[in-house]
Amino acid sequence: MTHRVLPAPEILYQHEAFVGEGPVWDPRIGRLLWVDIPNDTLFVTDPASGETTARDVGRAVGVVVPRASGGYVAAMQDGFYALEDEGPPELIAPVAGQDPSTRLNDGETDPQGRFWAGSMGWSAEPEAGALYRLDADGTVKRMLDRVTISNGLGWSPDGTIMYYVDTPTMRVDMFDFDPVSGDIANRREFVTIRHGGGRPDGLTVDSEGAVWVATWPGYGVHRYLPDGSLDAVIPLPVSNVSSIELGGPDLRDAFITTAWELLSDEEHAAQPLAGSLFHTRVDVPGQSRVAFAG
Repeated sequence: MTHRVLPAPEILYQHEAFVGEGPVWDPRIGRLLWVDIPNDTLFVTDPASGETTARDVGRAVGVVVPRASGGYVAAMQDGFYALEDEGPPELIAPVAGQDPSTRLNDGETDPQGRFWAGSMGWSAEPEAGALYRLDADGTVKRMLDRVTISNGLGWSPDGTIMYYVDTPTMRVDMFDFDPVSGDIANRREFVTIRHGGGRPDGLTVDSEGAVWVATWPGYGVHRYLPDGSLDAVIPLPVSNVSSIELGGPDLRDAFITTAWELLSDEEHAAQPLAGSLFHTRVDVPGQSRVAFAG
């Protein structure tokens, strides 16, 4: 089956983020949160105007999610932190065994409000990372070991399947997910990125159960149906496409983050929009975001 090529997105905010990542729609304020990981920066973007504020949070930050009790929770270099509108981050829970050679990377809340985030070595050393789960009571559980670049996470609409990316494997994997305990089991391949399409990075799952996967350095986002077949591609003018979020009032606004990390001087010159935030509209809405329950 031939896949669809969707219209190219427009620039919502032009910027040279070194590693733009972690787009998260906050329905409470109608804004998109996203980060530049090694530059310790949290961005907040108004989707209507593209107006963006930047905040230095003091350490590497992989993703920031809304918190049910107010404010936010961030997966940062060495653990999970509470983040209010003002003031420095406050440590909720350190990551056991964390050391300066690794940092937390991408993350997501599950349908019950647990916060999952994985780690990686600063230089992507093989199997130096892990996947962690922060529960509402503030305890952290190590869910996977021997991870190299922990990246995208998402859940099927019925909450029984967790999708997960460890980028160098070239795969999006799937696990059976127990909604009550939060346990995962029966890891298996969902899809492997082939044919020069880059490596899988961030992802999101829409309301039909299709998985949208950012490809690095793949110049686009792929939409895979629940059976693993490639349904559609969103092309981008930059190679390092890091993640996608479906948000907005009707959950049909696609926000796509990019980066210029690892580009040569010649590639950077040829991709002047690398690191920018992009936006397009899609036909199928995403799933309503769940705040961290703690």
